[in-house]
Amino acid sequence: MRVAIIGAGPGGLCMGKRLIDEGVEDFVILENSDGVGGTWNLNRYPGCECDVPSALYSFSFDFKADWSKPYGTQPEILAYMRSFASKFGLLPHCRFGTQVTRAVWQGGSWTLTLASGATVSADIVVSAIGMFNDLAWPDIAGLYDFRGTMFHSARWDWDHPLAGERVAVIGSAASAVQFVPEIVKTAGQVHLFQRTANWVLPKIDTPYTPEQLEAFRADPTPLLVFRAETESNMNKGMTFADPAANAERERAGLAAIDVVADPEVRRKLRPTHPYGCKRPLFSNLYYPAFNRPNLELVTEPIERVTTDAVVTADGTVRRVDTVIVATGFATTKYLSAIDVVGRDGRGIDDAWRDGAQAYLGVTTSGFPNLFMLYGPNTNNGSILTMIEAQVEHVILHLRRLRESGAGWVDVLPEAMGRYNAEVQAAIAGVDVWQFGCNGYYRSPGGRVVTQWPYSMAEFQARTGVVDADAFELGPVV
Repeated sequence: MRVAIIGAGPGGLCMGKRLIDEGVEDFVILENSDGVGGTWNLNRYPGCECDVPSALYSFSFDFKADWSKPYGTQPEILAYMRSFASKFGLLPHCRFGTQVTRAVWQGGSWTLTLASGATVSADIVVSAIGMFNDLAWPDIAGLYDFRGTMFHSARWDWDHPLAGERVAVIGSAASAVQFVPEIVKTAGQVHLFQRTANWVLPKIDTPYTPEQLEAFRADPTPLLVFRAETESNMNKGMTFADPAANAERERAGLAAIDVVADPEVRRKLRPTHPYGCKRPLFSNLYYPAFNRPNLELVTEPIERVTTDAVVTADGTVRRVDTVIVATGFATTKYLSAIDVVGRDGRGIDDAWRDGAQAYLGVTTSGFPNLFMLYGPNTNNGSILTMIEAQVEHVILHLRRLRESGAGWVDVLPEAMGRYNAEVQAAIAGVDVWQFGCNGYYRSPGGRVVTQWPYSMAEFQARTGVVDADAFELGPVV
């Protein structure tokens, strides 16, 4: 059984480790970038850190106790991923700088075409490219006419110093909330162009003392207890279906804005959508940054970008040296970022005309022996917890293939249809997701394709078994 894993982020690494546990050594991890870590290897902007408590951000079978503070930073998370890959013998299986551009099912196996023109054959393909793959760039007139320095926050240009510069930041969501408080410390002037005010909640994030870290290393029990408690709380609240809990978070978010001295800036920072309608954010540094004289919040729409300036709809011209695009990712594309062709020559784009969908977020009908990690409708709580559950589900399928002697497995269209109808009905019952917020959660057709509307515990229970009646087994070709 030859397995090809696309992506060496948390999902790909977890999958590789579990394959080795199962005695499967014939696998390759194909990674487009220069190393392991996925989004934590590629996203290296100042202030980058996780918005999930550190106690939850390591795999259950490789618990990390000595994070520097309650919310781990990007360098720490990347170091953990690198250590994980080395510890479990995954590096010899990795091929870095290897981009998969096409995957075709034919004759009972998959052929992956690489950007180099070479091909890789595999009986099983596991996509671990997840949600944060394709960069999202704004549709702004003249953006590419700008002659200064311009880069996306997810591909930070560390060779370009911002000290003393006039900087335009386009976008005010997850990455901007983290890096803007850092760059205003040295930039001459920062103009933050906000389209929609987000909910930004405070968090308990006091760094641990050396004594605390030593104690955690000696006995991680307190952190393991905290992990269990945090996971339990997430299971109760991450679906945003509890109005009382949402109202409490809104109160906390609004109270946090009070630190901003200028009443007009405070007004512009107040969200106009309910908590949970868009991705909630967490920072203790974002709002205080607006008390600096060199940070301007701009809410007037951008009309165009010129060779040296950003022009807003009111005619104001702000001349800048650098433009940082902080508009995130095309989160709803998933595996369709690659040209994938399944049974009967059907492409994944055609199968997902109405938005990405899969059974348990892992398998899509018409694409045998193809499994996805962090696939459609699996975004909830700690993604590492969700990924572990998905990987275990894939392992169950591989065991079934091995034990049955079958050559391939494919989810039946009826089973996938029933499952997705149930999930979408549950999503329709979460009021805050029906408010009309755009982006992140929804495909262009309006379907919510990212969110899991139940608890992580429910997902673990469902992926912990394989419903044989939901799948078709085929012979070895």
